[in-house]
Amino acid sequence: MDVTPWTPVAPETWATATWPLGAHVTGSGATFAVYAPDATRLQLEFFDQAVGADAIATFLPAKGSDGVWRANIDGAGALTLYGYRVWGSNWPHTEDWVPGSDAGFVADIDERGNRFNPNKVLFDPYALEVTHSMYSDSILTTGLDGGAFGTGGDDYRGLPRRQADTARIAPKGIVIALTSPTFAKPRLAPEGAAIYEASVSQLVGHPSIVHLGSLLRREPGFEDVVDIPEEYIGTYKGVGLMVPYLKALGVTTLELLPIHETNNSESSREGHTNSWGYMTLSFFAPNRNYSHDKSPGGPTAEFQEMVSAFHAAGMEVYLDVVYNHTAEGGNWNGDPNTVGFTSLGGFAAADYYVMTSSHAMVDGATGTSNQLNYSSPAAQQMVLDSLRHWTQEMGVDGFRFDLATVLGRKPNEADRDDWANQKRFFNDHPLLVAIAEFAEREHIEVIAEAWDLWGYEVGNFPRGWGEWNGRYRDAVRRFCKGDGNTSVFLDMVNGDHHHFADNGGPQKTINFIDAHDGFNLADLVSYQEKVNDQPYPFGPSDGGSDDNLSWNSGGDQALRRQRLRNFMTTLYLSRGLPMFVAGDEFARTQNGNNNPWELHSLAMWNNYEMIPTNAPQRVPVAPGMDDAHYHDNLGTYETEPHVNGQFRFTTFLANLRQRHEALRSKQYGDFIPDDTDVSYLFHTPMLGGHPQEGDRALSVHINSPCDNFFAMFNMADVPVEFQPVGAGEGRVWRRLIDTASWAEPSCNHWEEGTGMILDGTITVQPWSIVVLHDTPAPDGSREIPVWTDLIHAPEE
Repeated sequence: MDVTPWTPVAPETWATATWPLGAHVTGSGATFAVYAPDATRLQLEFFDQAVGADAIATFLPAKGSDGVWRANIDGAGALTLYGYRVWGSNWPHTEDWVPGSDAGFVADIDERGNRFNPNKVLFDPYALEVTHSMYSDSILTTGLDGGAFGTGGDDYRGLPRRQADTARIAPKGIVIALTSPTFAKPRLAPEGAAIYEASVSQLVGHPSIVHLGSLLRREPGFEDVVDIPEEYIGTYKGVGLMVPYLKALGVTTLELLPIHETNNSESSREGHTNSWGYMTLSFFAPNRNYSHDKSPGGPTAEFQEMVSAFHAAGMEVYLDVVYNHTAEGGNWNGDPNTVGFTSLGGFAAADYYVMTSSHAMVDGATGTSNQLNYSSPAAQQMVLDSLRHWTQEMGVDGFRFDLATVLGRKPNEADRDDWANQKRFFNDHPLLVAIAEFAEREHIEVIAEAWDLWGYEVGNFPRGWGEWNGRYRDAVRRFCKGDGNTSVFLDMVNGDHHHFADNGGPQKTINFIDAHDGFNLADLVSYQEKVNDQPYPFGPSDGGSDDNLSWNSGGDQALRRQRLRNFMTTLYLSRGLPMFVAGDEFARTQNGNNNPWELHSLAMWNNYEMIPTNAPQRVPVAPGMDDAHYHDNLGTYETEPHVNGQFRFTTFLANLRQRHEALRSKQYGDFIPDDTDVSYLFHTPMLGGHPQEGDRALSVHINSPCDNFFAMFNMADVPVEFQPVGAGEGRVWRRLIDTASWAEPSCNHWEEGTGMILDGTITVQPWSIVVLHDTPAPDGSREIPVWTDLIHAPEE
C-alpha cells in the first residue's frame, strides 16, 4: 500500500456534507460515510495490512443531522484498508481510553439496544470489498480466535471479553474504484426464462471441470464447451467459462446461491464452514474465496467479467440474496450482553435488528439470532442501495430473496413481545413495493422465497414480484408418487392461476420440484427418508426436512430413472418458469443428504464424469477419494455405454421449451380450444370429461395458435388406455416423448417431426408420461407407418 500521508480535507464541512454511504474515491482520496445515529464518537482507522497489525492513521468523522458520520481524506484512495471504532452512551469516550481497556465503560447495552464498544473494530456495512471473514484461517496466525469478537463480561483469556481488542483480526473494508463497465444486458422476455440453480462451488468446484470439454466431445450441441484450467476451479472465472455448457443445456439463467461475503474458513475448519453462503457479512462485497484473483479489487473485477460472459451469450445471472438476517450478532450462550458484532450491529443495532423488550436478539422467523428490522428506514435503504449496486455496477439481471417474508414485516408496529402481531405480513410494505418499482425501472426480475418460520405467503407478494412456488413443488411430488391429488396438480400445471393471475401472468410462478435445500431430483426418487448422519464426504449434516414427499420407487432402479423423466417432463410442460438444481440434468446424487449446507465437499458438487456414461452413479467421487462412493440408486441406462440418458433427455426438454412459444406462454388461456391464446385443456384418459379428485391418469392438451402438445399422464400402477383429441385438419400427432423404460435406447424422446405417427387409442405404461406433438400431415409421396398402439405396435 502507498503510505503517503493522509490528510483531512475541509473537516469543517463534514457535518453538513451529503456524501453517500460507503467509501467513494475522489480525485486524490476518498469520502467516507457510515450511519450511526446514536453514537457519540466515531474513529476512522487506516491499516497497511488486513491481519496482524494496528492502525497506522486515525481520523474523527463528523456527525450530520441525518445520523451519518462523514469524512473526506486526501491520500486514502483505491485499495486503502479501513475500519471504525464507535462510542455511545453505554461507553462514552474518555481521554484515558486505549485499545483493550475498559475506560469509560458503563454497560454493554444502551437504553435502545445498541452495543457500542470501541475495542471492536468494525467494517463499513457499505464496503464494496472486505478483506476476510470472522472465520478466516488468517486470524489464527495472530494468536487470537473468533472469541475475541464478542462483547459482554464473560472471561476471554483472563479478561472480560468486552476488552479484547480486535484491530489485528477484524475484517477491514477496502476502498474500491469501480470501473462501472457498460453491461449489454440481454433483457430476455420474462416468460422465456429457464433457471439453473447452483452455487459457485457446486457448478465449478469439482476437479472434473478440468476435462469438461473432453468429457462432452460426443454430446451433440456441446461442441463449444472447453476444458477449464485447474486454477479456475471454484471461482467466478470458472463460472464464466461454463457459459457454453449452460447455453447448450437449454437454460437461460444461472441463479447463483449467495455470493455476498460470508463467514467461511478457507481450509474448511470444522464448525467454521458454510458451503451455501446463507450467512451474509456484507451486502455489497463479493465473496473473496470465490475469486481466482484474491487481491484487493480482484473479486469485483472478476465477478463483472463473469456476468459479461453470460450477457455476451444472451444469458442472464440472478443472485440469491439473504436480506433477512446477517452473520453477525446472536446472543452468545443466551446472553444478550454478549454478541459478536463486526459491522451493522456495532454501528446501529437498534435500527438494523429486531429485539425483544429486554434487547435480546430475535431469531423467530429466520432461525438465526440476528433478524433484520424492516420497520427501520435505514434497513430499507440498505437493501435498495445494495440492489442498485449489484444491478447497475455489477450487471446482475435478477434476484431471489431468501425468506423474503421478513422484508414484509413491521416489528415496530407491535409490542416487542406480542408475537402474534410481530408475525404479521404486510404485502403493501413500503420496502416490498419499492423493490418491485426498482425492478420495473431497471428491467430486472425479483423473486421471493415467500415463506419463513412465521408464515407462508406464496401468491401474496405485491404485483411485480415473482415467487418460488412451494405449492407447485408439493403438488407435483405428491401426484407423481400416486397420491391422486388431482385438482391441485392440474392447478399447478396450469400456472397456479388463482394466486398469480393478478400478478402479471404465469411467468411470476417459479416452478420447481427440488432446490438447493431438500432432496435433489435423483434422491427424491431413491430415498424414503433423509440420510444426513452419514460420515464425510456425504455428511454429517444437521437439520433438513423430515417431510420430503419422496418415494424410493420400491427399490426399482428402472422405475427410478423413469420417475426422474416424469418430473422433468412435468416441469417443462407446466405454465410458469422452470427451475432445477445443478446436477439434476445428469442424475447427481447426494446419497440421501437433504441439507448439506455446511459441507464443503467434492461429493456434493457437479461431477461431470457422470455425463459420458450410462451408469452415472458408479463413477468415482473424485481422484484420491477411494473410500467414498456414490450410492448406485439408478443402475444402468439402456443406452450406449457413453450416453447418460438423463442428460440427453433433460437437454432435449430444455431446448424444446426454447423452440416452442406454446410452452412459454405469458398469459393464461380461456379454456376455449383453437382460438388466439394458449389454453391448457384437461381430460380423462378417454375424453369422457374433466379429471376428478383421485384420478391418477389424465391428459393435458396444450392448445395454441402455433402448434399443440398432448400429454398423457399415467401415475397408476397399471397400463391405461388414452384417446387423444383430434389433431386437426391437415395435421397428425407424432410421438415426442415417452418416459417409459422401453424407450430408453432412444433417450425417451424424438426430435419434432421424426417420431412415429400415432392414431387411435394409445396405451401408456404405469408410472409414465407420453407426449404427442402435432405436425403437418405427410404429403403422401411415400408410405409412412402409423403406430396404433404402443404395446401391440407393428415392427418398424
